This record gives sequence, C-alpha cells and structure tokens, in this order.
Amino acid sequence: MATQNLLSRYSNRFVSRWLILAVDIAIVLFSFAIATLLRLNFNIQLIDAVILKKHFFFLLYIRLGCFFYFRSYTGIIRHSSIEDAILIFKAITLSSFLAGFASYTIRYVMEIETSYFVPFSILLIDYFICLFLMISSRFLVKAVYESLVSSFKITTDVLIYGAGYSGLITKNLLQNDNFKSYNIIGFIDDNPSLIDKTIEGIRVYSQQDAINKLLNRRPDYENVEVIVAIKKISSFAKRRISDVFLEKGIVVKALPPVEKWVGGEFSVNQIHNIRIEDLLERDSIKTDDKLIAKDIAGKVIMVTGGAGSIGSEIVRQLLKYYPSKIIILDQAESALYDLEFEIKKNIPNNTAVQIVIANVSDRSRMKRVFRSTKPHMVFHAAAYKHVPLMENNPYEATKVNVIGTKIVADLSVEFGVAKFVMVSTDKAVNPTNVMGATKRMAEMYTQSLNNIGGIGTKFIATRFGNVLGSNGSVIPIFKKQIENGGPLTVTHPDITRYFMTIPEACQLVMEAGTMGQGGEVFVFDMGESVKIVDLAKKMITLSGLRLDKDIRIEFSGLRPGEKLYEELLNNNENTLSTHHPKIMRAKVITPSHAVMEIATDELERLLYEGNNKDLVSQIKSIVPEYLSNNSIYEELDFPKVDSIIK
Repeated sequence: MATQNLLSRYSNRFVSRWLILAVDIAIVLFSFAIATLLRLNFNIQLIDAVILKKHFFFLLYIRLGCFFYFRSYTGIIRHSSIEDAILIFKAITLSSFLAGFASYTIRYVMEIETSYFVPFSILLIDYFICLFLMISSRFLVKAVYESLVSSFKITTDVLIYGAGYSGLITKNLLQNDNFKSYNIIGFIDDNPSLIDKTIEGIRVYSQQDAINKLLNRRPDYENVEVIVAIKKISSFAKRRISDVFLEKGIVVKALPPVEKWVGGEFSVNQIHNIRIEDLLERDSIKTDDKLIAKDIAGKVIMVTGGAGSIGSEIVRQLLKYYPSKIIILDQAESALYDLEFEIKKNIPNNTAVQIVIANVSDRSRMKRVFRSTKPHMVFHAAAYKHVPLMENNPYEATKVNVIGTKIVADLSVEFGVAKFVMVSTDKAVNPTNVMGATKRMAEMYTQSLNNIGGIGTKFIATRFGNVLGSNGSVIPIFKKQIENGGPLTVTHPDITRYFMTIPEACQLVMEAGTMGQGGEVFVFDMGESVKIVDLAKKMITLSGLRLDKDIRIEFSGLRPGEKLYEELLNNNENTLSTHHPKIMRAKVITPSHAVMEIATDELERLLYEGNNKDLVSQIKSIVPEYLSNNSIYEELDFPKVDSIIK
C-alpha cells in the first residue's frame, strides 16, 4: 500500500533533464573506463592516469556537444521509445566519429604528437559499450516503472460485443494499455457463423451463451464490463444490447463516433460509458429540407422564448436555412447573452440576428417589436413549463401561457405574419395541472383564429413530451444527485414519461410548421414511454455504481398536479397521418373564436383581481377535461365529477 501511494503521489512528477544528463555523463565515464581496461587486457599497471584523464575529457567534450545538439537527455525516461533510442544512436555515433576523425587528423594528417590522441580500438570498444548502456538504461527504467505500476493494477474482465474489425482493434488496444489491466474473456456476436470459433485465441459467444457461461456465475456481476465495438450501429440496436446488460448492473461502454477516429483507429481513452441520452435517442430524423427552406430562406423569423431549451435550438437550426433575419425574443437576459455569444460564429453573411429582451405578456412592448421587425413567421416557444411551480403560481402561468400567447397571436394577425407555430406539450392533453391547462387553452385560442374569415395568418400547434437535457428535466437532476452521492428521488414507482432529444423535437417543429396549412395540431411520434425508476437504475449502473450498495433510490410521492403517465391525445381526439412518418395530425375540437375571446377577456379581468382559485375555476370552465390531481384545486372539480356521475 505504501508503494502504491508513493507511485500515485509521484506519477505526475518527472526527473530533471539535468539529472538525466549527469547520468549520461556517468555512463560515458564508465564505458570509457571499461573500454580502456578491455584494450589493455585489464592490466592496470599499463594505465597512465594523466593521459587517461586527457583522453576522457577529450571524448566527453565531444559527446556533450552532440548531446546538446540532439537533446537526447530531454526525454521522459518512463516513456522512452524507439525515437529516443534513435536520438541516442545519432548522438553516440556522431560523437565517436568526430573523436576518431579528430584523433586521426591530429596524429596522421597534421603529424602532431599529442597525448590527446585516443586509439581507434578504444573508441570502437567504447562506442558499442556506451551505446548499449545508454539505450538499455532508459528501457530498463521504463520496464521497472511499468512493472511497478502493473503490479498494482486492478484487472477488469471485458466482453467485447462485436467480433469484426472494430472488435479486434478494441481487443488489441486494451491488451496493450500501459495504465490499466484488461482481461478479454470473450467476444459476443450476432453472426451464427462466428459462434464458438476463436479469434486470436479468444472465443466468440452468442449473447445468451455469454450471459449463461461467463456472467451468471459471477457474484453480483462484479468487475466486468461490456464494450459495444460495432463501428456503425443503430440507436435501436445499441439500446437493445445495452438494456440486457444494464438490467444486470453491468457497465456498458461504447467506441467513439467514427468521425472521431484518426487514420481508421481510436485510443483507449476514447472508449466511454454509454450515456443515458444514447439509450433514449432514436435513429436520426429525415426532414424535407427543401420544404423548410421554402418557408425560411430570405424571410424574417421571430422566435419567442428564444433563449430557452427549445427556442434556442430552433434558432440554431434556422441558421442552416439562411433567413434574412432572426428575432430572438426572451426576457432572460443572461441566457440571451450566452446564446448570442454561442451562435455568433455560425451566423451566415446574409442573415441578421436581432436580440430582443421582452415579456410576451407586455402588449405594448410586443406591438412595438412587431411593428419594427415585421416578421413573416413566428415560432412561439415562450412559456412557463415547470408543473409544481405553476401549480403554486397560476397567476404567472395564466398571464404568460394564455394571455402572452393571445397577445403574440393577435399581433401576428394584425401585422400579417404568414405562419404562427406554437410549441405545445403533451401535458395539455387531459390536463391535471395548471401548466398543462394553460397550454391547452393557448392551443384552443390560436386554433380558434383559423375559423375567422379573411385572416391570412395560418396557426399551427405542435405537441410533444419531455426533451432530454432541457432546463430542469429529470436527467440533469439525476446526474447531480449521483455526483452528490445520492439518493436519487423518483416521485412514484410507476411514473412514466415520453422522451425526445431537443434537436429531434425542433426538427419536427420546423417540419410541422412548414407543412401546416392552418388549423392543425401536430402530434409527434414519441416512441415508447419510459419508466422513470428504470431510467434512474440505468443511470446508476452507467455511473459505475451499484443500486442499494453505493447509492439508493427514494420515492418522494407525486408532486402537485403531476400525472403518472402522459398522453398525446385526449379521449375525444384521434389522428390522421401526414407525409412524415413521425408527425401525425390530431383532430381536435376547437371552440369558436367568439367563445375564446370572451373566455380570455374574463381571465384578464380575474388576473387584475388576483384570486388564484377564481383563475383556475375559469380555466376549468373553458377546458372541461381539466381535472386536478394531487392539488389544492381538486375541490373545484367536485361539480364536474358530480355532473359526470349523473
């Protein structure tokens, strides 16, 4: 343990190059002495100390000059390589040649009798001894260091999933790693023709055989990991393979993306734990770029909530379609500044970007913005989205999510915006909380505008579930809890959610926005819902920790307004297909604009009075499917429930 601590303490410290030079000088002295003794058959009486001293310093000065010229003493000894050996070879060879040439010139060309003449036989013997000692001493130190380090390595057993070219590269990299010890216990491959064969002495197993013969015999599957070594693998295949091993608490790793390989290869350091985001993402979406560019290129585009998770990604993607101008509108000053700094280098020459700090619920401010910018298209992503916070703050939820949307929508009509695309949420379906109900009401208001004759603006809404990595989402929270040692808090053992990556969601928003002709509520294919407790377990395993041994999961209970599961359609809605396989059109029931106008006017009056229960009661009267869950507003649902029972 003491030796291990010593190695750990000094592993990042290196020997001074002057000390290395001093050792090299000592080797020069030793090799010259041995060469002289060999030349004189070890007859010490024949040695003249004065002449020997002159011979040594004559050779030493020449050797030092070559050492300084080739800088052979500047390498890190523990990492000595063939390149270092070549430098030493050059320095010793040149210095021996110069010493011999100088001796020959002085003695036979200039015919000067001098005691500095070094016999050629001594120089030749010294050359081989000195060259051998200097090179071997470096590699001896390297070997001792690696031996000490390897004696304290913890050996990790590895299964490599994929017996192809990438699998072989992975095997060779791991076996040649100097800092960690790996034991390759087998390959796994889905190709039946490879099963039970050996590749470079390592057996290939089917997935089930590997589990039964190699893994199930281990207590708690300790000290083993699986590396998925398939060069091009679909998201579905990666998820299928990973799920099998993660359920057993086995760490799963992956190779770096192909574009990060150098010369067809990669390094051990690039092999990384699979991220939870990798397991939730789907295969890449194909969008109709020509259709999107037709609506975007050369146009003025406004993005409200432009500094948020969704809004900022919409801005990033808009830049690819060369709009004439993008108005990024948000009330978050710092987030706007960060976004502006980030995208500055990616703004095309023919695209202008205008940053606007404004609140969408400020009618006069928004009118001035519309009048000065005159947008052709609006992506409305500004909203409050956190369910528990909005349950406690219905005033702000109503003011921004409903009235703010109404203001932006009305101004879009007034200033002749061609398309208004609203970013909605699956929480607007059969809402059980204030946030979802206000978003549903915003949907209803914007859709009602499509029923007014003579309006040129097309109103479109898009619904999707949770996005990975957005502000306040569950994955960043779990990561912080793991970093802090736990516990991971899950509200309920059975709670499920849909997930989608931010870029994927924004691609679909833009595709739906451009295909919409007005009046549509587009619903995205969110894939399968995910149990949050399973998500937490996978994140624990991916972090190299063991559930209930290193870290725990605690159930905190459903938060106010929270659902066990989310829906993309309510009971009275169904869908129609579109030309995009991941986008469906929901057939929704929308009240007339006159009804919505009266309802929103009443909400504005109630906002002025500031009574939360009256606000929520008014919203419930407009959104009949809104039934509160685990909330103080459940008491307002009793009349609804009674009417349903009757």
